[in-house]
Amino acid sequence: MNENYNLYFEANRSLWNKKTPVHIDSAFYNMPAFLSGKTSLNAIELEEVGDVSGKTLLHLQCHFGQDSLSWARMGAKVTGVDISDEAVNQARQLNTQLGLDASFVRANIYDLKENLQGQFDVIFTSYGTIGWLPDLTKWADIIAQFLKPGGTFYIVDFHPVLWMFDEEFTHIKYSYHNTQEPIVSESTGTYADRDAPIKQVEYGWNHGLGEIISALTAAGLSIEFLHEYPYSPYNCFANTVQGKDGYWRIKNLENKIPMLYSIRAKG
Repeated sequence: MNENYNLYFEANRSLWNKKTPVHIDSAFYNMPAFLSGKTSLNAIELEEVGDVSGKTLLHLQCHFGQDSLSWARMGAKVTGVDISDEAVNQARQLNTQLGLDASFVRANIYDLKENLQGQFDVIFTSYGTIGWLPDLTKWADIIAQFLKPGGTFYIVDFHPVLWMFDEEFTHIKYSYHNTQEPIVSESTGTYADRDAPIKQVEYGWNHGLGEIISALTAAGLSIEFLHEYPYSPYNCFANTVQGKDGYWRIKNLENKIPMLYSIRAKG
């Protein structure tokens, strides 16, 4: 892997350390409702992952653990992994506060083999994850190593078509394909609080569906389905409108472009 990637990872880690306290206090993450028992998981992943009771579950790029702990509340034995020190510290505190038995590992997932042992019944990742990773071949190999034979890998994420647009969704700005070079952008605020006093350069990579699926199948996983959805459960993009169904769509592009995809695969 390009040695410069470590510089990009460190810049992104620093950014997420700054974002985490803002996210915890934001209306977007609605911590009071979560602490009172409301799940942070959406209908899509709840239906498509299914029953996790009694299963071991590895959550990749788990942020500060809301989804990890929601799975734990449903009976899974959860291990969450994230690159952000602040996020993992907050996840551990939440786990203790809620009296759950999840565990959290602070690591770049590319280094997970050196930081975690064992295999899991379910590996889960969701919403804004692989865009921070330059190499999906290595990502998929890590998934294959930590997934039990016959286990389930599941990803739900924002569709790669979205990442082709400028921030206001007025024109195509970026390549659909992974060019290997990072997309460099200066972020102000955060999707959870656009007025937050956070300003920093971040580094990301686009990945088309063909690249994602090819990486998983090359690592030995068997694809069960690929689903695409023309909406988002989150109001985290500019220029969106909310439909009567409660979901968010890009204004003037409603139901014309995909906004989410999900993939379930077997080990």
